[in-house]
Amino acid sequence: MEELGVQDVGCPDLLTVLLIAHQKTEEVYSSRRRHGGHGLRRLRKVRWRASEYVETAPNWPIWAGDPARVSQPQAAYNISHPANHPPPSPHSSGLSLLLKTAPGSWIVSLNLENTTDSKHKAIMKVTSLLRYSRACPFLGHSTPSSLRTLASTGSSTGANALTAKAIECPMMGPRLASKSQARAYASVAGNREVEEIHKQKDINFDPTGTPAGKCPHAKAAQQAASVAQQAVNAKAAGKGKAPVARNTAGGFDYETFYQAELDKKHKDKSYRYFNNINRMAAKFPVAHTAKTSEEVDVWCSNDYLGMSKNPIVLDTMRRSLNKYGAGAGGTRNIAGNGALHLALEDELAGLHRKQGALVFSSCYVANDATLSTLGSKLPGCVIFSDQMNHASMIQGIRHSTAKKVIFKHNDLADLEAKLQAVPKDTPKIIAFESVYSMSGSVAPIEAMCDLAEKYGAITFLDEVHAVGMYGPTGAGVAEHLDFTAHYATRDSAEPVPRSVMDRIDIITGTLGKAYGVVGGYIAGSADLVDLVRSYAPGFIFTTSLPPSVVAGAQASIAYQREYMGDRRLQQLNTRNVKSQLKGLDIPVVPNPSHIVPVLVGDAALAKEASDMLLAKHHIYVQSINYPTVPVGDERLRITPTPGHTAEQVEHLITSLDSVFNELDLKRESDWVAVGGRAGVGCPNTKVPEPVWNDAQLGLEDGSAPVTLAQGKEHVLLPEAIKVAEKRLTHLLDVGPRLSHEASESQ
Repeated sequence: MEELGVQDVGCPDLLTVLLIAHQKTEEVYSSRRRHGGHGLRRLRKVRWRASEYVETAPNWPIWAGDPARVSQPQAAYNISHPANHPPPSPHSSGLSLLLKTAPGSWIVSLNLENTTDSKHKAIMKVTSLLRYSRACPFLGHSTPSSLRTLASTGSSTGANALTAKAIECPMMGPRLASKSQARAYASVAGNREVEEIHKQKDINFDPTGTPAGKCPHAKAAQQAASVAQQAVNAKAAGKGKAPVARNTAGGFDYETFYQAELDKKHKDKSYRYFNNINRMAAKFPVAHTAKTSEEVDVWCSNDYLGMSKNPIVLDTMRRSLNKYGAGAGGTRNIAGNGALHLALEDELAGLHRKQGALVFSSCYVANDATLSTLGSKLPGCVIFSDQMNHASMIQGIRHSTAKKVIFKHNDLADLEAKLQAVPKDTPKIIAFESVYSMSGSVAPIEAMCDLAEKYGAITFLDEVHAVGMYGPTGAGVAEHLDFTAHYATRDSAEPVPRSVMDRIDIITGTLGKAYGVVGGYIAGSADLVDLVRSYAPGFIFTTSLPPSVVAGAQASIAYQREYMGDRRLQQLNTRNVKSQLKGLDIPVVPNPSHIVPVLVGDAALAKEASDMLLAKHHIYVQSINYPTVPVGDERLRITPTPGHTAEQVEHLITSLDSVFNELDLKRESDWVAVGGRAGVGCPNTKVPEPVWNDAQLGLEDGSAPVTLAQGKEHVLLPEAIKVAEKRLTHLLDVGPRLSHEASESQ
């Protein structure tokens, strides 16, 4: 019997047959179970094999009835034991699909009558379709009748509507489009209209650097066309090299699956492009792009205070490199537990006024490891999670296998209603963040503590975007809520009784944002920290942070504990940016924190705005899209720093205004007209008061720092530098000290 999988098939509705067969196997199984049929075994992995396509009688039309009524006269879809299946006719012009099901006890036979209607001509080979038959998203949402209707309907592309749908499918589309893509590349590459398009978009290029009449983009398109065409030709000739070796013939096509998943991201505009941005310590907050001569202002870094270039941090890291080398040498349990690691954990415990702290390679790992460990160890634990929690917390809860209850964002009434449904003696964790990074919203931390105490829960507070930024010593929002009490006792590591920070059971934070280095940590009771240290795989089985990193982190924390000037100026610059944007009707998601989320509301437009700011205005602001924010809430996330000058602020504001005009993006008044989105223009929305009040910023007594003027250096506090250096003197007594100390000793 000839295998049809190696040649074009002359059946006009081949695609319909194969799609229906794939769906019908599951439909028939489900229906037979419901109607007490023959007890068809559960279909496990369905494999499509070219050898299972054979010629047979052409006289059965496609059946579109209830799959349970297999005795219907018009039925062409039958389930039968192999022994009862009629032998195929060697002279037929139609097709029969024999699809064996695991464990091989049944055969699904689907037959199609022949037709000569040319507009239904199938354009696919069986070999191409086999790659998609196990995982076609479109198929799962289609009925046989709808597929047949599509197959008999024309489309604007010239192919039938079913083929057009297949082209849109992320699984089938890439293979169908391969030849047309190659032709499209070739047609665009030499098109003179490309030049006109670039002129309209104000994109210039050097005509002497490329062939006459060709722009660099067209030249790149020509090269891509050549590569694509070679791939198509090689595939047709059977001589192409596979990008990776397949395990066995007929096995799962991994590369096609990878491509299909990526195609989904491209199609919904959520695919992420990583810009080549190289921040320069000496020119903070300026960076260069892939070209070292091309400099841009960075307005979206999480290096909130510029501590990555602070002299005390750099000097400390250099000295630790000289003395202890580049790497830790192992896990914390095996050769990687040094005095610098222990000193950093003592510093962090003192910062949050807790009994202990534990350092991780990142706060993602810290959150994941801590929640997964606690959730799995506490008997019958239930974890209550804010719906806007970070992915690291979500992953930790998932890994714990504990019961998860999601409550509405910052909604105390919803949280309490859900806490009431769980017995008080059941272990419970309320997991939430202080500052939510993409909206800038701030949690009602004190009220969360009230609910936790009332219903017998412990609190897990992520202060990742708050440490270094809030509070008199930079311990976060929990410290800031009792600002006066903590400021008065800022030199003590003892907790302020019944303060909000004291009432929080577990605090997690990062060393990679306001502190300018890398790493994460938890702080809490001594026994809690020891439990996580002893049981968390994310801590036990990974190499510890390098000595230079933990030393630099401790220097950064110690400096910020002594000096409020950086975070005060950051807050003042944030207020300034928000105020000027509001004056231009540019929509900013209202919040009380240091985050400036500019709402765009469309993934493609958000990326285009980001690209335009970079290419035309030399400003880098990253666009944020799904899944980081919900679809429709896409935005530009701006984070002012104390290092931004007044001139850079002015340039940002005028550039954003220009981009909003050029792309015709919705202003705040436009969002008001459509009912609002993401808190912008929503009726009865109250703009929250900033976490930092005027008195804390020094606006009332005249001590507030001033935004830098062009050419002015970032202010450093010598007293804070001395304190930070003193922390590590006994461990890093090698190499030169900072210049200010050298000058003082002369």
